[in-house]
Amino acid sequence: MKFGPGDVDGSQVEDRRGGGGMRIGAGAGGLGVVGLVAYMIINAFSSGRAPTAEELERLRQAAQQRGSSNDNGTGAATGSKTTPIVGSCEGVTSKTDPAKFIACVETNIQSFWKESFDKRGKGQYVPSKLVLFTDSTTSGCGSASASTGPFYCPADKKVFLDLGFFRELETRFGAQGGDFAEAYVIAHEYGHHVQDLLGRETKMREEAARHPSDQNALSVKLELQADCYAGVWGHGAYAKGTVEKDEIAQALDAASAVGDDRIQKEMRGRVQPETFTHGSSAMRQKWFGVGMSTGDPSQCDTFGE
Repeated sequence: MKFGPGDVDGSQVEDRRGGGGMRIGAGAGGLGVVGLVAYMIINAFSSGRAPTAEELERLRQAAQQRGSSNDNGTGAATGSKTTPIVGSCEGVTSKTDPAKFIACVETNIQSFWKESFDKRGKGQYVPSKLVLFTDSTTSGCGSASASTGPFYCPADKKVFLDLGFFRELETRFGAQGGDFAEAYVIAHEYGHHVQDLLGRETKMREEAARHPSDQNALSVKLELQADCYAGVWGHGAYAKGTVEKDEIAQALDAASAVGDDRIQKEMRGRVQPETFTHGSSAMRQKWFGVGMSTGDPSQCDTFGE
């Protein structure tokens, strides 16, 4: 990826790395990937089933209580330090400055969606902060750790990321890696924020409460739409020359690496489609490709398919 001379918008980044955030206790482990909330991912891969609507509601309430007792008023764990990420994005890569690179990607993504909302008459785009942390921290959706992977929390409308996730994506799941692969992961999480702003996340949660047996299928549709939205952003970035053509393969490979079937085979040695919460590798590649090829959010109607 190639960034122009624009600056990173440091106001939308909370850098909690090295801040001594809350440690994760026993029973909160398990590998997750890009997703709605960390709990849904952990539960799906550890017990083989999705949580019920009642369990999710109890989780949200417990998370709010934990947040009030562990928070210092800024959303960061007690004792954490916030360091601003500032300066030009020109020439920054995931190798030269990993944190700044991600912050520059975040700035680019949110600028794109603000412009898209304005152009399509979708109302005001409200930015979502990106929280960078080391090992573990707290969120409105509960504890966050490197093992749960990046996620968007609708309770506090923030994206959470431990940069160590990208190493695991390459070493454990065999993704090619690269700048655009990392950018795809961040764009997917901001796709969830777009869903939240448009009311799709709320509708999905309400529908899941009415039809608990459909919860996994609804979760898959939500995740695939976020993949498609990531592709919509990628289309715009490619059109502006930010992304090279050969880098698109990196993002497609990353989408494949975080497919439910590939992860389940790695973790369990077998695949159980009925427990999917994010979609298969093929499905994730397909919907990222729809967004990437069309650049049109209206083509990302995974719920109407």
